Amino acid sequence: MSKRIQVTFTKEQWSMIEKFRGILGESDAELIRNIVLIWLSEKSIITTKIKKEMDDENGNRN
Repeated sequence: MSKRIQVTFTKEQWSMIEKFRGILGESDAELIRNIVLIWLSEKSIITTKIKKEMDDENGNRN
């Protein structure tokens, strides 16, 4: 399942985000998705348990 949302950025915010094109993704959606996931990870919102569950769902059993 995927979810589409509309997000609005100021010109300055988008200019900053654009600097990561090619590093964090090519499309606008890829850029924003990866920035959000990186932020969640850095804030420890994605816990070890959730990471393990995601790995299990994707067949990566360690």
